[in-house]
Amino acid sequence: MAAVSMRSVVGKKEENLARMESMTEQAAQKGARVVCFPELNISGYTLKKKMDSFGETIPGPSTDAVLEMARTYNLLILAGLAEKKGENQFFISQFAAGPEGLLGVYRKLHLGPAEEGIYLAGDECSAFEYGKTIFGIELCFDGHFPELSTLLALKGAEVIFIPHASPRESREEKQERWMRYLAARAYDNSVFVVACNQVGKLKPGLNFSGAALILTPRGEILAASRGDEEGMILAELKRDTLQSVRESPRGFFLRKRRPELYRDLAG
Repeated sequence: MAAVSMRSVVGKKEENLARMESMTEQAAQKGARVVCFPELNISGYTLKKKMDSFGETIPGPSTDAVLEMARTYNLLILAGLAEKKGENQFFISQFAAGPEGLLGVYRKLHLGPAEEGIYLAGDECSAFEYGKTIFGIELCFDGHFPELSTLLALKGAEVIFIPHASPRESREEKQERWMRYLAARAYDNSVFVVACNQVGKLKPGLNFSGAALILTPRGEILAASRGDEEGMILAELKRDTLQSVRESPRGFFLRKRRPELYRDLAG
């Protein structure tokens, strides 16, 4: 598993795709079978409303380019872009492209305060399957809602990917904050969690501190990085690790859920 911290220039899709392919090739050379890129890594992260010049549909030209990378390097790629729905209407989307084709698309469900009124919120929480692994996707702000991770785990997810385009904070502060809640998502739901962030200073005034993190189903760090340069981390996600947690009477909490007590959560 490779998690990438990448610099993505707003609107420079061809440039971003070229950088993405270079990093995909590096991941493949290091033995990765899956590579996860940050939120909106193809289109770049923007809070401006005029995205018609670089937002696009899925499938579309960028999807096709990533599918070609997946076939060339024989791995699964998770990549993000501003997905066009209608005139000046866009989702923050992450799609999963494998050697055999497009596995699916996740559209961000919980928009950050600055994103409301600029992007549309998705309304579907799906688990996807690749090989013998079931996984789910959340995007950045989504990670603050515990119910979403639990729902994905109940749908069979063994790995949850949480790509970010999270500005502000130092790299140390970013990783420290992630460990406060992403570790809880992994631990409470007995899933691997893979997170990564954009990196670099970009117009208009957004500064992304690069961070990447891979956590075990016990919420322990498998791999982590933080820095101001592009890069990636790699870790082997072992099924034995997952099974040892889920077969433990005190380790797999979801089997002890009492949904009849949680009805008020729907209010």
